[in-house]
Amino acid sequence: MLADRALRTEPLDNLKYIPLSSSDPNSYASLGLDLRERVESTQINPFGSGNPHANTYELQCLDIYADVHLNVNWQIFVQMQDDRAFGKDIITPVDKDPLDLEQAFASYSNDVAGGTLKVRVGRQQMAFDLQRFIGVRDGPNVRQSFDAVWADWERSSWRFITFWSHPVQDVPDKTFNDYSSRAFQYGGFRVERDDVGSGKLSAYYSRYDADGAHYLDGSGNERRDNFDLRYGIARGRVDWDLEGMRQTGRVGSNEIRAWAVGSRGGYTFEGARWRPRIGLQVDLASGDQRHRDGTIGTFNPLFPNAYYFTLAGTPTYANLIHLRPSLELRPRENLKLIARLGMQWRLTTQDAVYVIPNRPVPGTAGQPGRWTGSYEQLRAEWQIDRSWAAAFEGVHYQAGDVIRRAGGRDVNYLGLELRFGW
Repeated sequence: MLADRALRTEPLDNLKYIPLSSSDPNSYASLGLDLRERVESTQINPFGSGNPHANTYELQCLDIYADVHLNVNWQIFVQMQDDRAFGKDIITPVDKDPLDLEQAFASYSNDVAGGTLKVRVGRQQMAFDLQRFIGVRDGPNVRQSFDAVWADWERSSWRFITFWSHPVQDVPDKTFNDYSSRAFQYGGFRVERDDVGSGKLSAYYSRYDADGAHYLDGSGNERRDNFDLRYGIARGRVDWDLEGMRQTGRVGSNEIRAWAVGSRGGYTFEGARWRPRIGLQVDLASGDQRHRDGTIGTFNPLFPNAYYFTLAGTPTYANLIHLRPSLELRPRENLKLIARLGMQWRLTTQDAVYVIPNRPVPGTAGQPGRWTGSYEQLRAEWQIDRSWAAAFEGVHYQAGDVIRRAGGRDVNYLGLELRFGW
């Protein structure tokens, strides 16, 4: 712990531990900064539909934070963000957010009933499991925050969580103008258990409320109930993760009947040179089977992280069949090389092709042809040292006939990223 002066060996370590009390080592403040610079080149619209030209631009994400521990129980955390998009032709709320409040919460923790209780109130971020459906949205330039009340209690191998939130809506035009409201709410409760067999089991129920939602088969206030079950193993040479979600509820007068399943696993050859890992990912998500039948079957991926697929903005978790074998190599401990081949279909031709976050590609719904396309993805991740990291990603998506008939084309994406964390 940096309360020990002998452990403060790096420049500015004194700012990572600023004592607030001469008698209590648990009373201190810590300052930090995260900077990400990413240069991207890709089509400004997925598949070039309606606007085929490519765009090369720079995304800058800057976070500055103060973490104040008043004592062993109380914490106050404040994080400012300044996210910019230089040279990007079309700006969306996930590209740009000049100087705004990313997180600001008060947290209390204490021993209760033989376990540890933590309560957090204010603007904060959250992520579950592999961030298929609940993530921090680290792929785009602006992360997802929530104005929320969060409580969890942990004892031994058990953890119980409950929360309710208003997801923050980012506005790219001016400073300090992000907002949340009762028109968009999300919350629920979750149970986690370690050491179930060889892995970890989790289950949660959540409620997604969005006023004025629009789907191809209906519009209105969305009240979506989500039931999620996940089991994951990451021990020894084998890793495996399986998650399923069932969705019910209503959008206006239409009933919701949707579901999704995600599976990702692999085997690592620990004794071999470069520690190769072979993997396979399979994802399924429901689509709407019949138009104007009073039922919406399109799965809502809620708050997904783009990193789960690719950074190219290609199809997402809605009306989807996705199969992706992969190969990972580690030439050095701090360098990972990844090669993936993705193949995608629509589950039903009555519904559209959907792209991140959950937008239908115009002209694809009701058209023949399940085949959406295939892509090749190459990615390199280099942890240069404790503070610096770099990454490269290249994606070529070969669009299927249903996308081409709608005016789309192949997608090429190149991204180069540099991160600094202090």
